[in-house]
Amino acid sequence: MSSDQDQLKETDTEARFEFKKEQKSAFESEKGLTEETVRVISDDKDEPEWMLQRRLRALKQFQQMPMPTDWPGQPDLSEIDIEEIVPYIRPDIDARGGVDDWTDLPEEIKDTFDKLGIPEAEKNALSGVGAQYESEIVYQNMQERWEEKGVIFCDMDKAVREHEEIVREHFMTKCVPPSDNKFAALHGAVWSGGSFVYVPEGVTVEMPVQAYFRMNSEGMGQFEHTLIVAEEGSEVHYIEGCSAPKYSAFNLHSGGVEVFVGENAHVQYSTVQNWSKNTYNLNTKRAIVDSDGRMEWISGSMGSKATMLYPSSVLKGRGASDNHITIAFAGAGQNIDTGAKVYHNAPGTKSTIESKSISKDGGRTNYRGLVHIADGAANSSTAVECDALMFDNESTSDTMPYMEIAESTVDVAHEATVGKIGDEDVFYLQSRGLDDDDAKQMIVSGFIEPITEELPIEYAVELNRLVELEMEGSLG
Repeated sequence: MSSDQDQLKETDTEARFEFKKEQKSAFESEKGLTEETVRVISDDKDEPEWMLQRRLRALKQFQQMPMPTDWPGQPDLSEIDIEEIVPYIRPDIDARGGVDDWTDLPEEIKDTFDKLGIPEAEKNALSGVGAQYESEIVYQNMQERWEEKGVIFCDMDKAVREHEEIVREHFMTKCVPPSDNKFAALHGAVWSGGSFVYVPEGVTVEMPVQAYFRMNSEGMGQFEHTLIVAEEGSEVHYIEGCSAPKYSAFNLHSGGVEVFVGENAHVQYSTVQNWSKNTYNLNTKRAIVDSDGRMEWISGSMGSKATMLYPSSVLKGRGASDNHITIAFAGAGQNIDTGAKVYHNAPGTKSTIESKSISKDGGRTNYRGLVHIADGAANSSTAVECDALMFDNESTSDTMPYMEIAESTVDVAHEATVGKIGDEDVFYLQSRGLDDDDAKQMIVSGFIEPITEELPIEYAVELNRLVELEMEGSLG
C-alpha cells in the first residue's frame, strides 16, 4: 500500500471517532446531582415507583460514600466534579426507546453512527444492534429469527416497562448493588439507556449482538446499564463499543453491567472502548455464574484520561468457569488501571486471567486483580498471567495481583512479565525490510494477538488499527 493510501486510511479512521455534532436534545437535566434531578429523570422516563425508589436509595448511598482515593497507584480522580456534570440528555427523536428503522433517525444522529460503521456492522456480522446517543438508546433492532425463539434484545428503558418482572428481580440487587462502590451508587441513581438481553433455555444465538455507546456533548455523563440473562443451556456473544470526541471539559462514563449465566450456559462479553482523552471511564461489571456455566470477558481499553475497570465473576455453582482476556494502552497523560476479579465460591470452579498492557510517552498502565477461593471450593483452579510492554523509560507499568486462598486442595498459578521492546527484535525485522515504525507495530500486533483472535474479524481489524493510531499519537 502506498504512503498516500496509508495516510488516507489513517485519516479516515481518526475521522470515525474524533468528529463531533452540534447538540440537539429534546430534554436536558440541570448540572449536578440532587434528589430533584433523580426525580426529573425518572419522571421523564415514566418509570414505575419501584425504580424511582431504587434510584433514591442509590443517591443516598452515593452521598454517604467517600471518593475512592486509598488504592496504591490509582488514577487521580480529583478533577471529577459531579456538580459540573450533566447526567441526562434525551436526544431529539420522535420515538421513545428508539426506532427500529435506521432511516427514521434524525440526520445528525444517523450520520454519527454511519461514520462509526454501525449499519455496516449490522448488515455483515450481527444478530442485533443497539445504538445509544447521549443518555438513551436511539436505535434497536433484532433479527426476526431470534425473536421467534424468544430472545429479547431491547433498550433497558423498554425492558423496565415491558419485562418488568425479570428486570425487577435482577436489576442492581444480587449482582451489582449500589453499595458496591461510590460510582456504582452514582450509576444506580442516574442510569439511563443501555441494553437488555434475555436468552431462553437451550437457545444458542449464533451471531453476536452489539450495542454502541456514543457521548457527543461536552461535560456530560453517560450511565448506561446492561443486563444480560442467559438461561440454562443457552449461549450468546454480546459486543460493546464506546467512543466520544475530544473536548476541553472532562466527560464521565460510569456504566453498569450485570450478567447472569445459567447452568451450562455460555456468555461472552466483548468490549472495544476508544474514549477521548478527556473522559474518565469508571465502570462496574460483574457476572454471576451457575453450575457448569461459562463466562468470558474480552476487553480492550484505549483512550480516556483515566480508566478504572475490573470485570468480575462470581462462580457460585459447581464446575462454573471464567476467562478474562484484557488489553490496555496508555499514552502521554493517561492512567489506565484495569484488571479482573474472580470469586470461586463452589467446588471444581476454574478461572484464567490473561492481561496485556502497553505504555508509551510517559503513560501508565496497571493490572489490579483479585482471585478469591473460598473455604469449601475444593479442586478449583486459577491461572493469572500479566504481560506488560513499555516503549520508553518514562512510561510505567505495574502488576498488583491479590490472591485470597482459603481452601487447600486447589491449583493456583501466577506469572508476570514486564519488558521494553528490544532493540534486537526491531533490528531483526528491519533486516527483513521493515522500517522502525512498522517493526514496532508488528511486535505489538503479535503481543495483543490473544485478544484479537477472540473477536469477529471486523472488530479484530478495528482494534489493531486503533492500537496503531495510539502508537502514532493520532487519537485524542
